[in-house]
This record gives sequence, C-alpha cells and structure tokens, in this order.
Amino acid sequence: MIRTYTILTLLACLCSANIAFSQDKDKDNSIPLDHFYVDRKGPGIRKLLSKFTIGLSTGYGATTFKHELDGYGIYQPASGQPIVFNPDVPTVGFTNWFNRVDTTTLAINPADFAVNSDTAKIGFKSKSFNIPLKLTIHYEFLKRYRVGLGYSLEFTKVKPFEPLSYDKQLNNFKPDVSSFMLQKYFVMLGGSVYRYENYLLTIDANIGGYGLGKKFDKGNITRGIYFNLGATVEREMSEYFRVFIRPSYEFKTFKLASLAGSPEFKHKMNAFYVNVGVSYRLPELRKCYNKQCSIQINHAHGNREYRSRRHPIYKKQNPHYGENYPELIKYKGKNKRKLNPY
Repeated sequence: MIRTYTILTLLACLCSANIAFSQDKDKDNSIPLDHFYVDRKGPGIRKLLSKFTIGLSTGYGATTFKHELDGYGIYQPASGQPIVFNPDVPTVGFTNWFNRVDTTTLAINPADFAVNSDTAKIGFKSKSFNIPLKLTIHYEFLKRYRVGLGYSLEFTKVKPFEPLSYDKQLNNFKPDVSSFMLQKYFVMLGGSVYRYENYLLTIDANIGGYGLGKKFDKGNITRGIYFNLGATVEREMSEYFRVFIRPSYEFKTFKLASLAGSPEFKHKMNAFYVNVGVSYRLPELRKCYNKQCSIQINHAHGNREYRSRRHPIYKKQNPHYGENYPELIKYKGKNKRKLNPY
C-alpha cells in the first residue's frame, strides 16, 4: 500500500511540473532591450544638407573672339589701323567696333587698299586666353543626378585681331581694351555616366548669362545666354572630399549696335576651358565632440551618433571599420625593397 501511494504521489508531481513548464513556454521570455539601448537622435537638417556639394576651381581658357563684317567694307590707310565703313555712308569710318563704337570722318584714298563684303568674306579674329575662378554648389539626388548654381569670375586677355582674309594688305585691329573681367552666373545640370573604383565621370552643362565689364558700352550691347558643355572626372579622396578636372567648350555671342542705318556688329567669343579644383560634400554626422576619442568608425555617445575625429578629409575612409591606415608600414617607402623590413 505504501509503495502504491508513493508512486501515485510522484506521478501527480510530474504532471503538475509538465503543466507549469508548458505554461512557461507560452510566456514571452525575451530580454527587454529597451532597458539596454536608447533611441538615437537622427541627423536632422544635416541629412538634407549632406546632399549639397560645394566646388571651387581654377584653370585655363582659350577664347577665340571672331566677327564678320557683313554689310561693311574695310579701308586700310597707308599707315595705322584698318577702318571699317558702311558703303552706303562712305564718309563715316569706324575706328573701334569691339567694345564700343568710335567713329571718324573718312576720306578714302584710291591709292590705298579697300575691300567690300560684297566681293569677299571680311572680318577679324583674336585668339586670347582666360584665367577663371569658379564657385559652384549643387544638389545630388538618386546618387547620379545633380542640379545647382554657380558663379565665375575670369580675367580675360584680348590680343590684337588678325584679318580673316587679305592678311597681306590689312593690318591687325587693336581695340582700346586689352583685358577685362568676365562675370558668369549659371545653372548647372548633370548626370554621372561611368564609375571606375574611386573615379567618377559626369557629363554636365552650365547655362546662364554673363557680364563683360565696365570697358564695354553696355547700353548698346545685346547679350544672349551662354552654353557650356563639359565632362567632369572626379577622384574621390574621402567620403566628403574630391578633386576633379573638367574640360569643356563654351558658346556665347553678343551684338554691338552701330549707327542708324548700319548693321549691328556681331561678335562670337567661344572658348575651350580646362578647370581643375576640389569639391566638398557637407557631412551628415557631426564630428565627435570628445577630443580624446580615437574611434575610427561612425559611433555613438549617448543617444547621438558621430563621425570619427580621426578621418582626414583628404583620405578615403570606410565609415564601418575605419581604414585610417589600410597599408602596413612594412609595405611602404623603402621597406618595399627589404626582404625583412623588421
């Protein structure tokens, strides 16, 4: 009897333990992580600002000033500069027709050389140069396209104009302006088309207006918009910093009003540019406030995430594992030629 009672008691205890165990399995025994982790604050307005890139560049531009004198004639005195005249009004000559109109009383000597646009293609051209200083800011979206604004200030040299034809009979034309400051303001549109490792190729266009400076008669000059098409090759030095080179070609023209009854003087000033510069994208994360912090990756202090203080803007970094010194010292410099650098 005693044995039977003992066995029944043990069975009852086992059943109650199984029921309690099955009930515990149904409970949520997960660790409450909210007691160990805090909600991190987002970057806020910096997330939007990080889409903007500022660029600064300089370089060299080769500008060709060119004009054709349709409806005019050219008279070359025995000495001095050529004089342009309207065949319908041959008593008035133009001594300057580039930046402003200057006239003089004209008396053509039959012994001197004269040519008319009715019988030949006449005009002048000058191959000059520019030194640009250019500032841009653009917004990148979809990791490919960009739109922005820019401003350029260029020192422009004006060399003497050579005749398009009859260079043996006609002297060079020297306007009274030898240099001027060219201002340009534009909209920038572009898209990236190819990437190779840290190099990025972008095709972009600058479209806008320009100013010719104080030496030009702005009241009698009509300017159109200019169009610049280029290809930018960028080298990513770090997450935020790039260097680039941008060859481009530019089209622009202006017209100078002449005397009443005479045609306008139409000038072309197309140019080829090579710009070199740097660009900087605004970081999304703040730099770590702790000057003693040596963490190389993006990290958190409290409820805010920071970028490393150890990341120089000129060196490529991986925000996940640092990469401050990706190449060991034993593989650098003179150590490359040593069998045992240590």
